[in-house]
Amino acid sequence: MYQSASKSAKKQSNTVGKPSDSNIARRVQTEAIDFDEVEQEIQTFQDISNFKLRNKLTSFNKPAKKPIVKDFNIQYQQCLKNENQIKPISEAVKKFQKPQGIDKINTKSLLIPSKSTRQDYSTYTYQNLKVIGSGSFGTVYKSKVNETGEIVAIKKVLQDKRYKNRELLILQELNHHNVVKLKYAYFTPSDKKDEMYLNVVMDYYPESLYTYNKSFRQVQARMPEILVKIYSYQLLRSIYYISLLSICHRDIKPHNILVNPNHHKLQLCDFGSAKRLVKTETNISYICSRCYRAPELIFGAVNYDTQIDVWSVGCVIAELFNGEPLFLGDSAVDQLIEIIKVLGTPNKVQVLSMNADYDMQSYKFPLIKAREWKKVIKTNDSFATDLVSKLLVYCPKTRFTPIQALCHPYFDQLRDLHQMKQLQEIYNFNIQELFEFSNLETNKMTNDEIKKLIPDWVSCNSTKIVKTIG
Repeated sequence: MYQSASKSAKKQSNTVGKPSDSNIARRVQTEAIDFDEVEQEIQTFQDISNFKLRNKLTSFNKPAKKPIVKDFNIQYQQCLKNENQIKPISEAVKKFQKPQGIDKINTKSLLIPSKSTRQDYSTYTYQNLKVIGSGSFGTVYKSKVNETGEIVAIKKVLQDKRYKNRELLILQELNHHNVVKLKYAYFTPSDKKDEMYLNVVMDYYPESLYTYNKSFRQVQARMPEILVKIYSYQLLRSIYYISLLSICHRDIKPHNILVNPNHHKLQLCDFGSAKRLVKTETNISYICSRCYRAPELIFGAVNYDTQIDVWSVGCVIAELFNGEPLFLGDSAVDQLIEIIKVLGTPNKVQVLSMNADYDMQSYKFPLIKAREWKKVIKTNDSFATDLVSKLLVYCPKTRFTPIQALCHPYFDQLRDLHQMKQLQEIYNFNIQELFEFSNLETNKMTNDEIKKLIPDWVSCNSTKIVKTIG
């Protein structure tokens, strides 16, 4: 499916995708061997082909450098130092015995209790059953609580003892049924003196949205549209909640969204790139997986807000309808080109709305008209295409906010009691949770939004169905 998407993109590129010498001259930021040098060096789209060739030649002559990662680490460490970093680790941890091995850890948990846990996981021991995910972030295990038999997920990451883990700090604060729940966290020793392993115990979900959507593609099918709607609503619920805490996920993609196909509950997970945004602080723009990266990040914005998560969610929803990523670029430049193919060329006002510090002296883009969204999204539901079109907008300030998206008519079907009762019998999902809003959420809503999001057949206090079908 991805291969067919690439062929389609190449076909379109004959008209708008590949810049010509005559009509394209614009400096952009791109992913390359040296990000800082590239920002100064690439001054036009015309340079792209020469730049790529030069990169290939360079890679043959000397080992590839990774200043992007280096730059990220420097900024990340600096960020950590500014956040009142961790005190020396407790004596209890220093006395910790080395576990038997990575594959099977049966270590007593003893640190960082979660505020939202219903039971005390500090008294339990854990056995890792199998690896269900791994990467530069660490390893995720499907594990078992030995005392109860409960299945949990444990994310194991290498941690410098001098610093706190930002993901853990954020998870300790979150409490929402559409956000992964922290049950407990504990440390185990590593081979290095100044490092140890942080083990984060969380809810276990059998699928990610990526693997679940892939299961439909493998049989040449697309996810039922009612499931797209149910998952989209819960995903928007999750980013509405974290945005109220000024937390930006910064890496929303189907791989980082957990689902349980048995009752179609969704939880946003993997807050390894997440950050609490402060208006007076700058942030790195080289963040978020490419296919879901907001255009303001491609334009190098460092003063962005949580609206970059809204763009990512728009990309995820479009992917659920189409069965493949909507913007499938193989570099930052190609990613911008793929976006332009659909949204059209951004004007100067839109560019400056994405990054007020962007250099406009040599501004010149090929004039490409926006495509009709009904020809972009594979659905006959006009409300669905309208919602996606309002989520995928260049200007962050005119892009729909999560609460605006939740109030969109596309989700009215979920607020209809008669239809919901019928759907519940088929898909076995929890109607009640869709309308459970915390005080934090409702306090930020207008009366009209509350009336829209909590139907009259739901009690505002208990969020239970109070009126049945006659």
